[in-house]
This record gives sequence, C-alpha cells and structure tokens, in this order.
Amino acid sequence: MFLAFTLSQTGMVVHWRRHRDQPHWRRSLVFNATGAVLSGIVFVIAGVTKFTAGAWVSIILIGLIVWAALRIHRYYGQAKQQLALRPEEATMPASRLVRAPRPARGRSGDDGSKAAGPAGSDAEAAEDPGQISNLTIVAVEAMDRATMRALAYAAALGQPVFALHISPTTEEAERFRGYWQEWGDHLPLEVIVSPHRALVAPLVNYIWSLHRLRPDLTLTVAVPEIVSRRWWHKTLHDHVALRLRHALKNLPGIVVTSVPFHLTD
Repeated sequence: MFLAFTLSQTGMVVHWRRHRDQPHWRRSLVFNATGAVLSGIVFVIAGVTKFTAGAWVSIILIGLIVWAALRIHRYYGQAKQQLALRPEEATMPASRLVRAPRPARGRSGDDGSKAAGPAGSDAEAAEDPGQISNLTIVAVEAMDRATMRALAYAAALGQPVFALHISPTTEEAERFRGYWQEWGDHLPLEVIVSPHRALVAPLVNYIWSLHRLRPDLTLTVAVPEIVSRRWWHKTLHDHVALRLRHALKNLPGIVVTSVPFHLTD
C-alpha cells in the first residue's frame, strides 16, 4: 500500500516538473515530494520489520513485476524504433485505385461471431483466374514501416485496393487523415470511428457488410503482422490476422492474409 502511495506521489512530482506553466506548480510539487518521501520511509520500515514475517514474499514479487515491466517497456521502445517510418519508404508502387465502398452498417457481434454470410457466391465457385474479381483491403492501424510494407504488397498485386483505418474518436480520425494526406494520399482511405477502441469487431462488421453489398467480389484483407525473434514476445502483440480468420472463416469469398514485418531483436 505504501509503495503504491510512494509511486503515485513520485508520479505527481514528475507531472509538476513537466507542467511548470500551471499556477502554483512549485507548491504542489513540494507537497507531493513530501508525501513521496514519507510514504517511502514507512514502506522501508515496514519491509525491514516484517521481512521475516512474510514481507520478503511481497518484496520479491514486486521486484519481479517491476523487472518484467521494465523489460516489456524496453522491448516496446526497441520495436517502436524499428517500426518508425523513414523518408525513403514514403513512396508507393503504381496500382489500380478504387474508391472505398461505403456499405451499410451490419449487425455483427463484438467478437464478429455473428457475422454470417450467404451459403455460396460466384467468387467461391470460380475455378478460373479470370472469373475472380478481387478487391484488397489493407487494415491500417498506424503509419509505420509494417503498414508501408502491407500497403506496398497490396498495391503490387495490381488489383483494386484501399486502406481501412479504425479510430476511437472523430478527432483521432481527422488526425490520421492528416497523416495520410502528408504521406501523399497514394491510396484511397476509409476511416471508421469506433468509440469502444475495438479493432477486430469493426473490421469484421465492415467486411461482412461489404460482402453483402458486393457478393461478386473476392475480398482480400491484408493485415500487417509484427514478427519477433523470441517466442515470448508474441504475447505482446495483437494477432489481428488470426482473429480475423477465426471470425470470417464461415464467410465465403473472403481471404485474410498477413504481411509479416520481422523485428531484428
């Protein structure tokens, strides 16, 4: 308990040091610093006096949790550096462009499990490449190198393609459109506002609705996938492609493919 008090008060000290433009920040900083010191002293006294009575278990457990959190933070920092977009990667291959369709909102569940389509379609029965009309949708979460690779892959297929982005708020959607315009607006972009901060469910709902609107199309959903060298790092990433495949496996004419981006460490 006193460790939590110490950390919270220390966090407020950092807050006031970063926001020195606010009124009375010095007085607030002194109060929070005093609280952090007093809480820290009580924590040390309690840990020493109760160490043999069982406090050692909590101290070791807290140490392991802090160590794991620091390692995870370090890994995310390294991954962010490798995913950072570079100027030479802000170009796109030539591609056939298509304006993003605007299907009516479907009624799929939060996990997409209720998304059910017709029993068959022309695309499902096609046996000749000329019979398949393909539309590629690239699920775009952020403007980074993994996204650029997925967009380049989709554009290189020579089929109509557009990007689909899920934003939690209208402000975030407008901000992302600004990033897209600054990048060059190489491909059409469709943005969906999902206030629940869900990613898979809105994608499933959109694809399900688009399939009902255009059952003649084979929809290919390209999803960037972060691939780490160590197996335990896999739990730190969202496996969107796998979840989409599970949610859309009963819908004919849908292809979900992952475009891997391999981290070096």
